[in-house]
Amino acid sequence: MTTKNNISTKAYLLYFIVVFIMLVVVVRVVAIQVGNVIPQNEDSSIRVLDTKLDSIAPLRGRILTEDGSVLVTSIPLYDLHVDLKIIDSTMFFGSLDSLSIALSNTFPEWTSKQWEGKLRKGRSDDNQYFKIKNKVKYPIYQQVKSFPILKEGKYKGGFIVERYSKTHKPHGILASRSLGYVREGIQPVGIDGAYNEYLAGEFGTIVKKFVNGSWKPVSENVKDPVNGADVITAIDVDIQDLAETELMKQMEYQNALHGVVVLMEVQTGYIKAIANLSKTKSGGYAESYNHAIGTKSVPGSTFKLASLMALLEDGKADINQMVKAYGKYDFYESSLHDSDPRGYGDITLKHAFEISSNVFSKVVYEAYKGDEQKFVDRLRAFGLGDPLGIEIKGEPMPTLNNENEGNWSGISLPWMSIGYEVEQTPLQTLAFFNAVANNGQYIKPQFVKEVRKDGEIIKRFEKVVLNDQICSPNTIKKLRECLEGVVENGTGRKLQSAHFKIAGKTGTVKLSNDNKGYGDSKYQASFCGYFPADKPKYSCIVVIAGPTQQIYGAQVSGVVFKAIADRVYANSLQYHNSFNASEQSKKLPNVKYGDREDIQTVLNELNVHYVNKTENDTWAVAINRADKVQLEKRYVGKTSIPNVIGMPVNDAVYILETKGLKVLLEGSGDVRSQSIKPGARLVKNQQIKLVLG
Repeated sequence: MTTKNNISTKAYLLYFIVVFIMLVVVVRVVAIQVGNVIPQNEDSSIRVLDTKLDSIAPLRGRILTEDGSVLVTSIPLYDLHVDLKIIDSTMFFGSLDSLSIALSNTFPEWTSKQWEGKLRKGRSDDNQYFKIKNKVKYPIYQQVKSFPILKEGKYKGGFIVERYSKTHKPHGILASRSLGYVREGIQPVGIDGAYNEYLAGEFGTIVKKFVNGSWKPVSENVKDPVNGADVITAIDVDIQDLAETELMKQMEYQNALHGVVVLMEVQTGYIKAIANLSKTKSGGYAESYNHAIGTKSVPGSTFKLASLMALLEDGKADINQMVKAYGKYDFYESSLHDSDPRGYGDITLKHAFEISSNVFSKVVYEAYKGDEQKFVDRLRAFGLGDPLGIEIKGEPMPTLNNENEGNWSGISLPWMSIGYEVEQTPLQTLAFFNAVANNGQYIKPQFVKEVRKDGEIIKRFEKVVLNDQICSPNTIKKLRECLEGVVENGTGRKLQSAHFKIAGKTGTVKLSNDNKGYGDSKYQASFCGYFPADKPKYSCIVVIAGPTQQIYGAQVSGVVFKAIADRVYANSLQYHNSFNASEQSKKLPNVKYGDREDIQTVLNELNVHYVNKTENDTWAVAINRADKVQLEKRYVGKTSIPNVIGMPVNDAVYILETKGLKVLLEGSGDVRSQSIKPGARLVKNQQIKLVLG
């Protein structure tokens, strides 16, 4: 029995040993297949497996403007190494000198002798991953791959390359917060985050080996990465730069807390510019948060447009009815006041809107008293209680309380009517004004027009209509009349343009100081509107919080709006009458002096006949001769002061500064005179003054 038990015990022991060995083999095979490493201590010198599959990041797609300007791109970078162990001895020692010289010319931190010494030592140490240089750009990589030995590639020359990328914004801080980013562990930001599925591309895979304490690539890619697609935005770089510049100037002058500008195409909803500036701890300004999308606050008097729309749609009032604007309006134990405590007397509701009288609180209160929810329901019917649903993350739900919920009280109705006890983001306010400019069609603001892959359109973002008719055409007509009246007869009189009409509404509001009410809190000034008023092309909102020099919407935000509108209008050819064809044949255009190629481009576009007698020199003088323009050479001497009179200022400054002169400018426009006569002896670092006009 004992012998039998011993045999049985040995059989079981042998069985378990065989099973254990088989399990080890299975684990080993599985590990090889999937490329994983069996866990081990950091100081272990025995590694069960030293190869694995790793991912290769694709190049992220670009964010572009419609005209192809790059807003965000990925710059490929390369880590360059060489496996010195794999290189044939004859090749290595025969070309070592040439390789060392080439490396020292490209990477001069080491001499050719030092490179040679390091390469020799690396080979004697059997270094399979000798570092040449990390984080080099593509042109350097292309240069290095042509060097002796390395040009033979990975298997003969031992050349090992690892590619990755970094994000680059060529325009610096321009719209930086709205362009955004994607980072691991945090919510995606801006356009980059919203369209990550298109921009990201697909990861590839590669086999890596554990060499000298880290993982190195040892083969060709198992799967090549697929680069991301390009996202084409509606942003116009020139308008964006203008918006940020004008906002910055006013923010610095006002020493304000934060500010917003958004400019949108009326008929499409495409955003052409969006600027957000916040005061930093150092006292400067930066795009640290997208207030246009993510910050909601009480809109103040810009909300009177919604109140007037509700009154007209419900038949509660008309813009020509008379109201008593006496400066103070009592509701229970609270009062609202006009900016002029003396009031305005008996005026029309239209004029009350134009001068932003708070008599609106009385009109709305009396119209909806006892049926307050009807006013709220009408506002909700306009879409003011819903978010816009934009793709960029961070849009909050507007605050629009129903009767008998939240903080509703006896004064909620009059306070809401003038833009308190409601909250909106600047973009939500703009979308509502845009609907009025767009004859009642309420559309979603959009930042992106299409997605392209290898030049082909793979996704187009068409206009999204949220409400095809926000209110009746008759109401729209009256509202547009009132908005034009604000600039013609009301609080926005100083914003008038000599060349086109602006329509809009000013807003000034006290921002609540947490739970301390409105006593000593900061003001917020805004202006929202559109232009040209008769044929709206663009809508725009400017909001500046915490101004210190003035507080009123027209003075603080309106001036930014007007500066942007003036420049956009001036630079938009669709606003200006074309030359009469018959007159064009009789009259020749007044051509500026300057760059010959620029002049020829303009003349060709205008189909103006010209004769080029410049011998294709860079600079030209344009002279009208009967029925044609004659381009003649403008002499710019090497050792004498050039003649820049009649030139655009940018060309003049370029010529003078390349000659080593220091240029002072006075006035604006083209060059009318220069302080040093043309032809005088040129002296480096000499100061020259240009008078412009």
